[in-house]
Amino acid sequence: MTYLIALDRYQHFSRAAESCGVSQPALSAAIRQLEAELGITIIRRTRRFNGLTDEGRRVLAWARQTLAALDGLRQEAAFAQEVAGGTLSIGAMPPGMQAIPLLLESFRTAIPGLHLQVRIGSCADTIHRLRQQQLDLGLVYLDQIPPDAPFDTLPLFTEQHVLVAAEPLVLPAGRRDWGTLADLPLCLLGPEMRTRQIVDAAFRGAGVTPAVVLETNSLEVLYAELLAGRLASILPVAALPTHTGHCRLQVRPLGPCSAPEVGLVRLTQSLPTALMVRVWEIASHMDMRDIFAVG
Repeated sequence: MTYLIALDRYQHFSRAAESCGVSQPALSAAIRQLEAELGITIIRRTRRFNGLTDEGRRVLAWARQTLAALDGLRQEAAFAQEVAGGTLSIGAMPPGMQAIPLLLESFRTAIPGLHLQVRIGSCADTIHRLRQQQLDLGLVYLDQIPPDAPFDTLPLFTEQHVLVAAEPLVLPAGRRDWGTLADLPLCLLGPEMRTRQIVDAAFRGAGVTPAVVLETNSLEVLYAELLAGRLASILPVAALPTHTGHCRLQVRPLGPCSAPEVGLVRLTQSLPTALMVRVWEIASHMDMRDIFAVG
């Protein structure tokens, strides 16, 4: 089952075998044995890997579920032996970057031997990976979770946007209305990102077309332009740069704007692992609303 998951990921026999630390013939033989045991054809074979059959995709879904359950069993056994550890994989959207270190610190403080994996991606990507059991937790906009989806949610804070710039750009003091920002040269996150969609909706509500000079899905690129003093930006408080060097960062509150909740999401499970129960409990006692509020 591990080989099958690797083959689906890499779409190539040799690379899948290498990732599993086995030879290609060993991987192929194991999958053939699985096909023989189940009495179905799992993969389409030519000289190259040619994808999974319909039956193979159903087997793949069961394989992921089975291996996730096995990993949970191992972690449960580790906790039963009073080993304070385990592995926790977290997916996070870029606008929530400042919240991740706070979560990691709290988890590590309570569980010193915890091994953490963090993947940055869009809300849609994180939700997809949670469904595929490739992540344990996700930090996302909670309004992106369908009401009937098989997820548990835990609100952490309400997102708030601010206008931000570095010298030599000069921002007037005090709160700014969206209608007064039309002439500012802006660098913004890309239109495919939820936080940008919120910003665009606020501009439309004010009847303003902003002067967007740069769009990017990379916070690093946006920070570089922002801290160079060439462009201003509109960012969630939780996405403001923490390292500004010698730049003096100007932050101004903005007028009313829709404010989605940001929180943790996990796949609903009838029997969650002890590790998942523990980290969920830790997170439920964290209140980040004051931390990411507009001062």
